[in-house]
Amino acid sequence: MPAVIDLLKDDPRKKGDLRHPEKAHRPDSPVQRKPEWIRAKAPGSPKWAETNKIVKEHKLVTVCEEASCPNVGECWEKKHATFMIMGDTCTRACSFCNVKTGLPDALDRHEPEKIADAVSKLGLTHVVITSVDRDDLADGGAQHFADVIYAIRAKSPLTTIEILTPDFLRKEGALEIVVKAKPDVFNHNLETVPSNYLTVRPGARYFHSIRVLQRVKELDPSIFTKSGIMVGLGEERNEVLQLMDDLRSADVDFLTIGQYLQPTRKHHAVIDYIHPDQFKAYETIAYTKGFLLVSATPLTRSSHHAGEDFARLRAAREKQLGR
Repeated sequence: MPAVIDLLKDDPRKKGDLRHPEKAHRPDSPVQRKPEWIRAKAPGSPKWAETNKIVKEHKLVTVCEEASCPNVGECWEKKHATFMIMGDTCTRACSFCNVKTGLPDALDRHEPEKIADAVSKLGLTHVVITSVDRDDLADGGAQHFADVIYAIRAKSPLTTIEILTPDFLRKEGALEIVVKAKPDVFNHNLETVPSNYLTVRPGARYFHSIRVLQRVKELDPSIFTKSGIMVGLGEERNEVLQLMDDLRSADVDFLTIGQYLQPTRKHHAVIDYIHPDQFKAYETIAYTKGFLLVSATPLTRSSHHAGEDFARLRAAREKQLGR
């Protein structure tokens, strides 16, 4: 079963609105000094402020803010924002994630229209939609994902849509609902190698996540599939290479690899800062294994440069088909 929080005991609204009540009594993890290659642009430019204004006006949640993404300054300056639907509170408690945990509010039935309106106002040619885990919902939020896709298509028919979904663990028929809405890219992150799942991603099952990605291709081969992992969590090189093989066995098109950065002392510690040369080596190996596109750098995140990457992904498929 998913490692869902005891929603009555651990509801943050009953504990002084703690962001991570389940981590409050954990001992502090050590914090390593960041190396010189971990540098991100600070937010605050006029274009960043314009994006921020549109997000706030529509009362939208972004994973850029909730997950403390280091690339928010760069992306929002380009009017790129990853919208997080179904609220800001997750029913799971992964040790790496900075998204709030607890009892979520009811779904906002007007959210699809709000998202579509913001996409139109920002003039996005490519949009990324993600969500919190909603194990409390019968379909895990699958229909809400589909409704958002339909709303964007209606208002901005030329905008390409990338979704980053939960695993819909034990939610029969949920995946089919989302795939039927035909996103251009279906992303589901493995996050880490299987040996780390009990400590890093305890609510998930590694091979179920592989099966999610494989099933998307079975249902609609035209949809690009994508997955990502963090490194620096104590994984071994051979485990990363095996994970690449597992993803290719599921016909996944696009792999992202980024450095894990610890949100707070209560979160999982950074075990290693991986040198950029190792990221380059991972990228080279991944391409030899058959991925259409690979992004592997310390600051790579699932939706970083998503629009540019989609164009490259489409070009790579066309080249492959032509050959």
